[in-house]
Amino acid sequence: MRKGISCIIVFVILLSITSPGAVGQENQYSRQDLPPLLNFLSGKKVEIMRDWENRKDEIHSLLIRYFVGTFPEETPKIADSEITSEEKLSDGSRRQRIKIILSTTNKASFEMELWIPHGDGPFPLLLTAPKDYQLLWAEDALKRGYAVCLFPGVDSHHQENNYPGYESVWESFRNEYPNATWTEISTKGWLASRCIDYLTSSQSVIKIKPKQISIIGFSRYGKQAMIAAAFDKRIACVVARSPGSPASSPYRLTSRNTFAETPSDFPSEWFLPSLKQYNGSEDKLPIDAHGWYALIAPRHCLIHTAHNDGAEPTFAVEKAFVEGRAVYEFLGHKQKLHLDYRTGGHSSVGKDKISFEDRKRNLDWIDHAFERGDPGSSDFKEELLHDFNWNVWRSNQNEDDLILSDDAPVKEKIKWILGEKPLSITKSDQLEFLTKEESELMTHDRWKPGDVKRVPINFGSHVKGNLYFNENQADPMPVVIWLHPYSYHSGYNEGYGVQGTTVYNRLAQNGFAVIAYDQCGFGLRLLEGTTFYDKYPRWSRLGRMVEDAQAAVQFAIYGKGSSQNTIPKLDPDRVFLLGYSVGSLVAMYTAALDENISGFACFSGWSPMRTSDNSDLWNLHALAPRLGIYHGREGDIPIDYKDILKMASQKPCLIVTPKRDRFADYFQINKSMKGLVESNKLVTWRFPDEINSFQASQQNIFVDWAKSIIHSSSE
Repeated sequence: MRKGISCIIVFVILLSITSPGAVGQENQYSRQDLPPLLNFLSGKKVEIMRDWENRKDEIHSLLIRYFVGTFPEETPKIADSEITSEEKLSDGSRRQRIKIILSTTNKASFEMELWIPHGDGPFPLLLTAPKDYQLLWAEDALKRGYAVCLFPGVDSHHQENNYPGYESVWESFRNEYPNATWTEISTKGWLASRCIDYLTSSQSVIKIKPKQISIIGFSRYGKQAMIAAAFDKRIACVVARSPGSPASSPYRLTSRNTFAETPSDFPSEWFLPSLKQYNGSEDKLPIDAHGWYALIAPRHCLIHTAHNDGAEPTFAVEKAFVEGRAVYEFLGHKQKLHLDYRTGGHSSVGKDKISFEDRKRNLDWIDHAFERGDPGSSDFKEELLHDFNWNVWRSNQNEDDLILSDDAPVKEKIKWILGEKPLSITKSDQLEFLTKEESELMTHDRWKPGDVKRVPINFGSHVKGNLYFNENQADPMPVVIWLHPYSYHSGYNEGYGVQGTTVYNRLAQNGFAVIAYDQCGFGLRLLEGTTFYDKYPRWSRLGRMVEDAQAAVQFAIYGKGSSQNTIPKLDPDRVFLLGYSVGSLVAMYTAALDENISGFACFSGWSPMRTSDNSDLWNLHALAPRLGIYHGREGDIPIDYKDILKMASQKPCLIVTPKRDRFADYFQINKSMKGLVESNKLVTWRFPDEINSFQASQQNIFVDWAKSIIHSSSE
């Protein structure tokens, strides 16, 4: 650790990449999917162990350069230590406060608390920062015979009365090393390692088992735990519960396109400020958060996340895990990396609390790693939610269903892509409306202004959602059906990046009644997507999403559905679809098939299919598997978005395609849109010089456009 953490290897290959902060100038690196951990930046594949050691050093250097900054060139020795207080408990355990003085220029010091089990040791060790909810882990670990070290890693945005200064002592050490560019989280990880220095030294008041050192953390402390383990090989096991981005969740997969965390969202001290400049250009990072797995491997690592965790979409966590697992498998220790799902949100029980069962699960993993107790490996079986296998899907298809005539009408081609709707759709549960607990979990009321009311509704094939409206607005009200992006964890609700209020509340404040619901495979319907093709092998998730949107239209126009409480009268002649990202595809397809809507708007979310790879649609997100038949010959796809838009734009439509949308090919979009706009006055096309980011300014573009349509239709 002493040499490893201070040794920064500079690779010649990095000279071809501009320094952090040079985004948009001449950064030569760009990759939409995760950089393979077993491939060098040059593209060379890791084939032998020597290759891996070199690639690992490359990743080490990149993570320091782009994420956490440099550490001190020399690790200071322990100059002295002092027990400042001691408490003996009735169970025979002891709790000591210990002052550690390091041999820095100014003899900087810090305090840690040590909990010692009854007995003489040596003991296994658990490290964690003494944030209140993490002390529950510490208490449980102590009962299992672990020595517990509470190191000074409390976040600067938190404060613990019983541990004064634990949130700020990191700044003293940053001042001691002005040439180091380290950040708050990396400095505190470094301090955890200094605690290990002491506890493994001859000065230590106890003996620990040097091969049984673990660290655990939740949320921001989960990031801290992963980073500490990444740079200290003595940490044999790490448990990160909901660590978010950039830890278990890579920025490439948690952009605004998912309503999750971007590089612009972390507090300034957590990571290098230059990292924020990659907002909207995450694909230009030569390494992403999954790189921590490379540095931790092949030691034990558990990622514990929730289905509806507001800090990390399951899709992002899972894709990073799969890439990290490849490293563990290469090293012959696949079973030492595990992804564990739980139900609920960022916290399982109440605000920032960790349930007993979750704590037990986490500590069982550490016991398993250290071969303590009897939590067999069968208790940690792999479960993936986004493990779609296109070849398996293909084998379950009837060949006749996959044949489509070139002469078929546009509507038939659209239906072919969406697949064959089943005669009946399975009802997932017996509850008709969203419960109070479900809406609290999904924070449906977090950003709700006082004049906006939310009423649970039900429509279509067992779809539960909410209707938002301004209580002071006269009815009948124009209606907007809100179709959300790739927000696997939060469904229709915005998470990070909210500006003032959420889109549905903003629309309600502007006089619209808003139908909002989670689409198939997202939010509260996450698991519905996991099992979708087992139940409906000849349909598609995109087809189900369009079906639900059409049902929402039926609710708005004909009242087909039900509401938990009284709702205002809705105007059947003014019903709009608003889609962002994947929601824009749903809006586009629905508008082409449904003649009842008054207009539709698509923000981002598409590139012409015949000039794109499309694997995100047919494979990665498993939305429209039939498109995979044309993989490698996309030019033969029977229909493209310009055909769908041409059919749909018999009614007013708003298309917004930001020029710097990293998920889209603006050049090809421009070619498709120009002819459509010139020949159809009902089409409004905007192409702002912005990134893919559906926030207040773009939401207001829709508001102004929809109001202009309503105004012109009433004249």
